[in-house]
Amino acid sequence: MRVLVTGATGFVGSRLVPELVAAGHDVRALVRDADRYDPPEGVEAVEGDLLHEASLSGVFDGVDAAYYLVHSMGAGQGFAERDRRAARHFADAADAAGVGRVVYLGGLGETGDDLSAHLASRREVEAVLADADFALTVLRAAVVVGAGSASFDVVYQLVDKLPVMVAPKWVRTPCQPIAVADVVAYLVGVLDHPETAGETYEVGGPDVLSYQAMLERVAALAGKRLYVVPVPVLTPKLSTYWVDLVTDVPRSVVHPLIYGLKNPVVVSDDSIRDVLPIELTPFDEAARRALREYGEPVAAPEAADG
Repeated sequence: MRVLVTGATGFVGSRLVPELVAAGHDVRALVRDADRYDPPEGVEAVEGDLLHEASLSGVFDGVDAAYYLVHSMGAGQGFAERDRRAARHFADAADAAGVGRVVYLGGLGETGDDLSAHLASRREVEAVLADADFALTVLRAAVVVGAGSASFDVVYQLVDKLPVMVAPKWVRTPCQPIAVADVVAYLVGVLDHPETAGETYEVGGPDVLSYQAMLERVAALAGKRLYVVPVPVLTPKLSTYWVDLVTDVPRSVVHPLIYGLKNPVVVSDDSIRDVLPIELTPFDEAARRALREYGEPVAAPEAADG
């Protein structure tokens, strides 16, 4: 199958591309600058920008299925409008080329009017893609654990720099993180199952944790001491200020994520397991892998778990 991957240089896309090749697919990677992209062997790199519709001419030609893995938070204010426009350009170009299937990685969380701007934008992109002619498969995930994940980078840097953390009450919001390797396995796997076309699935790892528990576990794995003191008066807005001070994750990414932490993100429908019963990675193991990529001397399992 000829597969197009948008967001091929991103955190998830860069891991997805080689796995698609290993699964026997003919992969085309959409990048803004092909000269700065070193594709895996056998991968075709094509230049284009989803925000500029004219640049997509020919990009989707001959493509059977495409992945939508882009978002614009890193570009600052107005990310929702840019994401909306990019999704429409993608959908129009894919439909014009007769692409049959699209797979979208969106955000896990409750529906309703109280969504954060980040999650609301993810759902809006999902709606734009669902309105196109192609068959859309949606995977909704919460925190994706791996080195390079914006969410996990925040966790790691807070743990690395703060032995004591005065935190807002959202640190006790439940979350179901998932290892990036498992997300990629789901993304690759759905292509082999035609019955997933037109369906929406929630994906999560085997552990449901509060953000406080994630912070404490990562600290233990990294051999660091961390004391988290939740206080009711610290708002998400105030939280963004000290996260800006402590981490080097761009504020255009951090602020929407922080505001989204008020929403519980736990799988309520695990029907994807009936289709793809992959062996899920425990949070501690996923965090160990990420910490090793950061160059941390990771504690042995028995030391961290005990």
